[in-house]
Amino acid sequence: MGQLSGPTDPTVDAHWEHNHPRQGFFTDTSICIGCKACEVACKEWNHNPRDGNLELLGSSYDNTGALGASTWRHVAFVEQGQERIAEARESGRALVNLGMPRIGPPSEPDPLDLSEVDTTPPDTPDFRWLMSSDVCKHCTHAGCLDVCPTGALFRTEFGTVVVQDDVCNGCGTCVAGCPFGVIERRSDGTAAVAAQREEQHAEHPAVPNVGVAQKCTLCYDRLLTDETPACAKACPTTSIKFGDHEDMVQTARERVAELHAKGLTEARLYGANELDGVGGTGSVFLLLDEPEVYGLPPDPRVPTADLPRMYRRAGVAVAGMLAAAAVAFLGGRA
Repeated sequence: MGQLSGPTDPTVDAHWEHNHPRQGFFTDTSICIGCKACEVACKEWNHNPRDGNLELLGSSYDNTGALGASTWRHVAFVEQGQERIAEARESGRALVNLGMPRIGPPSEPDPLDLSEVDTTPPDTPDFRWLMSSDVCKHCTHAGCLDVCPTGALFRTEFGTVVVQDDVCNGCGTCVAGCPFGVIERRSDGTAAVAAQREEQHAEHPAVPNVGVAQKCTLCYDRLLTDETPACAKACPTTSIKFGDHEDMVQTARERVAELHAKGLTEARLYGANELDGVGGTGSVFLLLDEPEVYGLPPDPRVPTADLPRMYRRAGVAVAGMLAAAAVAFLGGRA
């Protein structure tokens, strides 16, 4: 894709012969129950090995920890008290544009005028769980794709980004290029079992694609047969919705407006702003607190977005050096 930043349609930029609308996820964290059905379905369909020994973490009831080469869907568990809930509502209420993070002043009046709506927060318990199923963002401008030296990553006709296992050389450049820390090279898990190596490592099955970069494909093989991705298919609450990207963004905005009207002003969108540092994401999220609470960067930016400006500055520097050299040469001859 020639364009490195700004709004664009990646399905068109990929120059596929097929004219497919961009596909994507809308993950509504407000109705996620943390059942991890999406994690299990993802692993089963993609034949991904398990991560470690699946023991509960010391900081959470979670047992997988984060996205990784073998965990392409991960459900986070975050416990919050009333004080943090109140702070989240204040920060959400202060957002001018629901497609956060926004850049620059609003170009038009906010169509979601809630000034006449009773936004008194309803009674809440002493604490709440924030549960969110995280996944690859399939960015409009994908850092992993832009920096891959072998062409192992490619943009599909559905606007998603997929790794070709047999082309990846395991260099890891894509790992550094992802602003979300999603993509990772797969290991065989031997380092994770340490002292319990002989007792538990034998339980691990043979791990495929060791050393190869791995991440969510948005079930590319299922999309080719007009099937819903495994995680969305398995979600019992429809927290994970799948469809045309434009429809997902519209559904997400309507859902946020609905929650705001009920007084849940902590609701906000993530990834729906095409003017952000990655051109918007194919996976859009409804969050109930700041992105950092969920382990997401507040203002993600693909590293290649600054290349045009860097090239211009380098050109100016080279021109200045040549001019200085010419002046010195001509002055020396005089």
